[in-house]
Amino acid sequence: MNVGIYIYDDAEVLDFSGPFEVFSTAARVNGTPDLFSVYLIGETGRSVTARAGFKVIPDYSIHKHPALDLLVVVGGVHSGEMEKNTVMVWLKQQCDRVPLVATVCTGIFLLANATDLGNVEVTTHWEDIPELRQQFPALVVQEKIRWVDAGSLVTSGGISAGIDMSLYLVSRLHSRDLAEKTARQMEYDWNQR
Repeated sequence: MNVGIYIYDDAEVLDFSGPFEVFSTAARVNGTPDLFSVYLIGETGRSVTARAGFKVIPDYSIHKHPALDLLVVVGGVHSGEMEKNTVMVWLKQQCDRVPLVATVCTGIFLLANATDLGNVEVTTHWEDIPELRQQFPALVVQEKIRWVDAGSLVTSGGISAGIDMSLYLVSRLHSRDLAEKTARQMEYDWNQR
């Protein structure tokens, strides 16, 4: 499966590095390197400066990347991304093409802005729940939950919740056994709430 993680300037580091680690570790633990092929995707493909000055070079740009089986949209300082028409159009196209889309933290703001999400259960970082409800009143925003599975859309709360959600996605896409082995390999206490 091709897993694309969309990153941008001021993205939260653990929002993308956590899921990257989960999927790449799951493939390694399973002994099948291409079980999950994980890629970072940026708007241009040039270097991205995430939160606290963490510099990352995406594998691909939104203009040229492999077809995806799973798209993960991360959070961070997202307001500038929401104003980029090219990014919003790309996200909408991906939502129409990719069988499974996930968001970490405030990544749901980008997705909701780019698509016609309505009456779907989602979550985000606890601090951003009031703003999400205000900006996108049609969404059914859940509180005090690590992730929400709404079928073709899975959303998670803030930062470390993206790791929990990614482990859940490994269990959904492959097996619970592999998710548990992955968490154990990472020495991570998987919060399954």
